[in-house]
Amino acid sequence: MAIASTSDLFILSLGIVLAALYLFKDQLFAPAKPKSVLAPVSNRSANASGNPRDFVAKMKEGKKRLVIFYGSQTGTAEEYAIRIAKEAKSKFGLTSLVCDPEEYDFDNLDQVPDDSAVFFVMATYGEGEPTDNAVTLMENLRDSSFEFSNGAHRLDGLKYVIFGLGNRTYEHFNAIARIVDKELADMGARRIGDRGEGDDDRSMEEDYLEWKDKMWDAFAREMGVEEGQGGDTPDFAVHELDSHPPEKVYLGELSARALTKTKGIHDAKNPYPAPIKAARELFAAGADRNCVHLELDVDGSGITYQHGDHVGVWPSNPDLEVVRLLCALGLYHKKDTIINIDSLDPALAKVPFPVPTTYATVLRHYIDISALVGRQMLGALSKFAPSPAAGELLRAYNQDKELYARVVAGGCLKLGEVLQLAAGDDLHARPTPENTTAWPVPFDIIVSSVPRLQPRYYSISSSPKLFPNQIHVTAVVLKYESAQSEKVAQRWVYGVGSNFLLNLKFAANGEDAPLVSEPAEGEPAVVSKPKYAIEGPRNSYKEGSVYKVPIHVRRSTFRLPTNPKTPVIMVGPGTGVAPFRGFIQERVALARRTIEKNGPGALADWGRITLFYGCRKSTEDFLYKDEWPKYAEELQGKFVMHTAFSREPPYKPDGSKIYVQDLIWEDRANIADAILNGKGYVYVCGDAKNMSKAVEDTIARILGEAKGGSAEVEGAAELKLLKERSRLMLDVWS
Repeated sequence: MAIASTSDLFILSLGIVLAALYLFKDQLFAPAKPKSVLAPVSNRSANASGNPRDFVAKMKEGKKRLVIFYGSQTGTAEEYAIRIAKEAKSKFGLTSLVCDPEEYDFDNLDQVPDDSAVFFVMATYGEGEPTDNAVTLMENLRDSSFEFSNGAHRLDGLKYVIFGLGNRTYEHFNAIARIVDKELADMGARRIGDRGEGDDDRSMEEDYLEWKDKMWDAFAREMGVEEGQGGDTPDFAVHELDSHPPEKVYLGELSARALTKTKGIHDAKNPYPAPIKAARELFAAGADRNCVHLELDVDGSGITYQHGDHVGVWPSNPDLEVVRLLCALGLYHKKDTIINIDSLDPALAKVPFPVPTTYATVLRHYIDISALVGRQMLGALSKFAPSPAAGELLRAYNQDKELYARVVAGGCLKLGEVLQLAAGDDLHARPTPENTTAWPVPFDIIVSSVPRLQPRYYSISSSPKLFPNQIHVTAVVLKYESAQSEKVAQRWVYGVGSNFLLNLKFAANGEDAPLVSEPAEGEPAVVSKPKYAIEGPRNSYKEGSVYKVPIHVRRSTFRLPTNPKTPVIMVGPGTGVAPFRGFIQERVALARRTIEKNGPGALADWGRITLFYGCRKSTEDFLYKDEWPKYAEELQGKFVMHTAFSREPPYKPDGSKIYVQDLIWEDRANIADAILNGKGYVYVCGDAKNMSKAVEDTIARILGEAKGGSAEVEGAAELKLLKERSRLMLDVWS
């Protein structure tokens, strides 16, 4: 036998090793599998991992028996969620975890302890849609394939409470709260008390107050708790500072970015001071109303927008109300004192604005002291009354619903005015420390009780295709007379946001604000429109003679169809026409490019654009009257405008006024053809309470008859289909 050489043995050994590697390659080179450690269910919510999205772990860690989720678009639902948490603490001594649902996962919703309850405070937004921060929560609840930690889509035994925020003038009133209620019940959860439904068209506050007392009774029985176990404990601690670097004191800025002027995006926490390029009055001279048109320069700001978007304007409270409340709280001479505010329970109540700041800044820029004061708040303030009579009157307003409605709500009384009224001060005199009784109300209660001052949103009335560096605002100025009562005479009431813009218009043009009326004999001399600190914090809203408006842009789905061949029907009486000015400008810009590229006849196959517009008189409040014919000329007859003037002829045969819905009915043949045959889109902007519903009813009637049926059956079915396919879009308000 031949003896193998060393090289042969090496080759043979290498072959054996390679063969072995090939045979066992899956075992040798497979990725390592992590070792599975199955924790008991009872420990799954332990926050050892520090998972910030595990709300059950946070509840257990903080020994909180309640978790309150809020679906909020503008902050109102969040405010009610915090109020519920405060009441649970003061009534029963129970602490709560108040949660933005966007920040948490819901796969362990079934793990909420048996002695705990879940509250849902849910606003309905748009056309029956969830608010942006509640989209994932709604998807989880409605998706039958979504499994909780129990491996099923079940929440047996979960105790919950629900309060919805909506507006009855909208078709899908409180739809989200109702859906949440149904989905939870279908999964075996058990509701405590009745479902609450607040109606913003009537009185959200009164609906909440009527619901909560019965709810708390049911809650106490179900949870085995007794009222009186809690107590009045403050949410915040307010400290006056002897000194602080002036440049680090917030004087109206909404964030650290705004204070330090750090470059970055401009949003709701860092609005952009947009210079006013042009400002003018849209109503005719001598009209008893105002409508402001502003052109805001956003060049170099990084702000972009599309037609149909909204611009948020950040107003301040008027000077008069700031001074009034400073005097009523005994803080007038300390108005510039620097204060810091700490939350005593950050899980329950976060400091709602940046600090350190000053007393005057809080009242001017951060809380809504110009709003109607709530009935519940008056009861809390009564214990700080400067006299027994003042306390008795506040308690009467708090406890007597009809008296509150007649005097406070009917008189549109603000917090400072109610304090003056209860103390017997003269509401008509310009407030001073000498003529205004001081109430020893701790400032932390003011911070806790008064809602945050919110931006006012307006439909942008321009197109970036024609005005890439400008945003146009069209705002009718809110001014109306209050109801007279045994305590308060009839007087003018002014909207905060629109009068803030009117002040800016006057300043930008160097105009003096006119008197509302000449003072009659014996009447107060304060008859001018409200004035605002329009220069902004640290004069940041004025540069030389140029005034600026603090703004940010909110995106919208209110958009034209991309294909210009699609017919478009727009209904926008009054300032409801604002977004449609942007729509038409969008089409004009496209028409210019199309004609330049394809020649004069390039618009021949475009769909017709029809605008139904209404106002009082053609000579008084016809918005952008001179612009529409120019747009029609550029669009070569593809743009048609129908106008209704409610306070000038022609009238109906019975003498009644003609409105936009009447014009739509007159044009019913074209409307039906555009929608049914041309697959057209319908847009409605303006009043939700009357106009929007009347327009929808008219369109349903037109479509029902065109289908050979009725408005109630065939018309309603077509209308529903249009909404489902986003071919009927609403941008309405009440």
